[in-house]
Amino acid sequence: MTTVAVTRRHDLTDAQWAALEPLLPVGRRPGRPPTWTKRQLIDGIRWRTRVGAPWRDIPECYGSWAAAYAVFRRWQRDGTWAKILTALQAVADAGGRVTWDVSVDSSVARAHQHAAGARKRGICRSNPRAG
Repeated sequence: MTTVAVTRRHDLTDAQWAALEPLLPVGRRPGRPPTWTKRQLIDGIRWRTRVGAPWRDIPECYGSWAAAYAVFRRWQRDGTWAKILTALQAVADAGGRVTWDVSVDSSVARAHQHAAGARKRGICRSNPRAG
């Protein structure tokens, strides 16, 4: 396992990366090795979602914004993010770190049909001032 120095406050720690790394898909393409590590790209994706900035504003220490976006979309399409979430939730639940409290509210607030601009049935009523 390669160790990358944590450069920012919210980056993945070595322990978090060790738990996450086995859940990631393995690259199958032969050829040139990637320029940026998966850890850098995932930290860049996490930075972008936490801050809410545009993809092009990802700091250079996390790699290319285009590479981070490509990884994010590819894993979103093939369901990798959902698998990672499910696996991490299962681990946390087994360790007793998750409380599954559910609050269900079945109240319904309905507006009158005229509140939404529905037409009234019958004849059109004229404005008394206009006549």
